[in-house]
Amino acid sequence: MAVNSRSNSVVIAVNGGSSSIKAAMFRVDAGVPRRVVSVAVDRLGTAGARLVTTGHGNGDAPPKQQAVALKQRSMTDAAAALAAELRSAAADSRIAGIGHRLVLGGATSPDHQLLNAALLKKLRAASRLDSAHLPAELSLISVFQREFRHVAQVACLDTAFHRDLPRVATLLPIPGRFERAGLRRYGFHGLSYEFLSAELSRVERNERQRERVVYAHLGSGASMAAVKNGKPVDTTMGFSPLSGLMMRTRPGDLDAGAIVEIAKCEKLSHTALSDFLNHGCGLAGVSGTSGDIRDLLRRRSRDRAACDAIDLFCWSARRQLGAMIASLGGIDTLVFAGGVGEHAGAIRAQICANFEKLGITLDRRANLGNRPVISGSNSPVTVRVIPTDEEVMIARHVLRLIRGRR
Repeated sequence: MAVNSRSNSVVIAVNGGSSSIKAAMFRVDAGVPRRVVSVAVDRLGTAGARLVTTGHGNGDAPPKQQAVALKQRSMTDAAAALAAELRSAAADSRIAGIGHRLVLGGATSPDHQLLNAALLKKLRAASRLDSAHLPAELSLISVFQREFRHVAQVACLDTAFHRDLPRVATLLPIPGRFERAGLRRYGFHGLSYEFLSAELSRVERNERQRERVVYAHLGSGASMAAVKNGKPVDTTMGFSPLSGLMMRTRPGDLDAGAIVEIAKCEKLSHTALSDFLNHGCGLAGVSGTSGDIRDLLRRRSRDRAACDAIDLFCWSARRQLGAMIASLGGIDTLVFAGGVGEHAGAIRAQICANFEKLGITLDRRANLGNRPVISGSNSPVTVRVIPTDEEVMIARHVLRLIRGRR
């Protein structure tokens, strides 16, 4: 699916996960990235693995999609197939740069930067801190460096947004020798929060409504960030993406004693325990059937476990929202994003329940209609729904960094 364009420059954003890889190609018109092609590998590692390519039409033209089955099931093989599809999509265009999303940047939590040998060495060393994500992401980078040998490549770090957290918000209540070894609170979903902050500045003209903001990124992974005058002051995810809110398959905050007991009862190795916490808990674990909010909402009236899973998710989110408001000393705007945050009005309503005295009230019709503003007309706190776009944020950083190099 080749790009038809008068512009001959494109940038590519790559967003790799443990079971899927997403990528997007952006045309660069007057320095502004515009998405023209999306490519995804889903169901990675299974017999149903497939490569899905979506061409985004001009104006009101609907997207065109095509899917092909993948015989290759490893991350390396799938990455090579993805790179070949992107090369084909670029056609006669010049690929100006490629950006890679990395969940963790290491103990120093560096800013987004051009990839080089020194940085890759640091990222490999940091893999011990994040064995669930970084090794797969580095494998993806290796393939793209081989397939696009002469193209500048950029590391876009989810932890970069949270680099300015107050020191107290980075500390864990453990001996200092562990902090020196890299154990601290980092914060994640940073690319999403960067995008949402920029969008809020664009759509909210009242500066006072941008002073104390809580962003709620609710998807398969879920977290919140408290941002004061554009600077992060707190976040729900800490050392790893396991902490904070309950999620699709992750528990969120879980009593350490319970973790010790689970490992003892199940006789789990540290690798098996990590797999259990990443893939066997959360909504899927509590419901026993599905981690998909849509499935659980359909069954909640007749399935006690599905109802428990949803109630626990919303209760967890309410507690974390209260904590973020406390860190800010109040709240002016609440922003929902992510698959659940953008589309599940019933979940938003349940999370916001009992916050009326803090100024959060919803307009029922606007909320169920997923409108951009869902707060009531007399609500002191503005509540918004803003679709997030991590890939376009990656593309912006690629453009900024390759220009700086020139």
